[in-house]
Amino acid sequence: AMLGVRGVLRFPLAPRGDHLRHPNRRFQAMGSAGGKPRGHANAVRPPRAALSWEELDRHVAETGLLQVDKVNGPTNAQSRLRLFGHSEDSVRVTLFRDNHAWCPYCQKVWLWLEEKQVPYKIEKVTMFCYGEKEAWYKRKVPSGMLPALELDGQIITESDVILYELERAFGPLYKGMEDPAVIPLRKLERLLFRAWCGWLCQPNWFPGEEKKARKKFEDIMEIVEGALSQTPGGYFLEEFSTADCVFLPYVERMAASLFYYKGYVLRDYDKNPKMSAWFDAMETRETYRGTQSDYHTHAHDLPPQMGGCYENGEDAQKRSRQMVDEGPWDGTVPDAMFGEPDNAADEAMARTYKHRENIVKANPVEDEVADEAIRCALTYLKSGELVAPPKGGDVALRYLRDRVNVPRDMSIYAARRMRTALERTAALAGDGEGPPIPVNHRRDQDPRAFR
Repeated sequence: AMLGVRGVLRFPLAPRGDHLRHPNRRFQAMGSAGGKPRGHANAVRPPRAALSWEELDRHVAETGLLQVDKVNGPTNAQSRLRLFGHSEDSVRVTLFRDNHAWCPYCQKVWLWLEEKQVPYKIEKVTMFCYGEKEAWYKRKVPSGMLPALELDGQIITESDVILYELERAFGPLYKGMEDPAVIPLRKLERLLFRAWCGWLCQPNWFPGEEKKARKKFEDIMEIVEGALSQTPGGYFLEEFSTADCVFLPYVERMAASLFYYKGYVLRDYDKNPKMSAWFDAMETRETYRGTQSDYHTHAHDLPPQMGGCYENGEDAQKRSRQMVDEGPWDGTVPDAMFGEPDNAADEAMARTYKHRENIVKANPVEDEVADEAIRCALTYLKSGELVAPPKGGDVALRYLRDRVNVPRDMSIYAARRMRTALERTAALAGDGEGPPIPVNHRRDQDPRAFR
């Protein structure tokens, strides 16, 4: 990752309530993540106190969501060991990836291993943009590069090289990196990447520069659309393959960042129908859903990695940014189109409950205020009843709202539920905001604060 010093150019927000509506939106507010918890009234009942941690503990225990099988179950960001039904003695691979699941090259290797079901261990490492890299890792990998892979005792870096070596050891994922069908797609992915960087990471201050950069990106997207149209299914080849693993990490980040900083909808079923269908196909795979992030996470983790991301200040961009940052988190933002799992709210509660002590400790307000405010928000998640937080609770809750990370903390729909609960509860206390999210670094996310 590249640590840059350029910031994010800010413009005044559009008036609240002026929301961009995607023409192909498939969600309705009720029953999706921005709606009320299913089956509950949305009422403020001041006499009622927030649930205690003991009461929340009982509910979380009943859901069983802290006892899920992270070793052999569905893909998840919290695993340290993946066996897919094999014995631990069969493990030949250790993947070194970043703590927060921000690194796109880590996601590429992670997805490949999950699809191929190669047993592996996971060691998590700090990226420089959010903390100091661990000394033990620098001894093992002097360059500090991520990802790295240990295969039969040999350390390998560079994600493409890692995939080459994995293919040699375990076979290709349908068609491999050197397959004649995959090589031109890999080159096309790099062309799209460069066009994206030229649009997102340049200020484009002079007349016509923004328009020119956008056109270059859209021209390459037309070629990508053509490549996707060559096969009857939703993937780049006849079935899911290495090519999809190569495209996925940065295309996911392109969709998020261009929506937030440019007001551009990549997942547009009219403008980019094949790419939109590709996202749909990817979301049918639980392997991808387990690694999938949301627009909020990417919009705020990219600037320090990319050396800056620049807003164009157009009305559509302002509306898009406001939706990502302030909601409603009801499916209007097109970062996920598959159906919401029934346990999304319970997952949000379970994950927050598990890390409650560190979440309170890292909050900028007094521990007692943060503790009670968070319990008020979790009360809403469980019962649908809004309980007013204490004075200062608005700051505590919006600080947390802005730092929920997907998939590190929870899945995408759980995060929608959580952000909604945090904002609706915070609104009862006032308009206070926590410290802004940094743009030149993300040391506010230093994992040492959560150990």
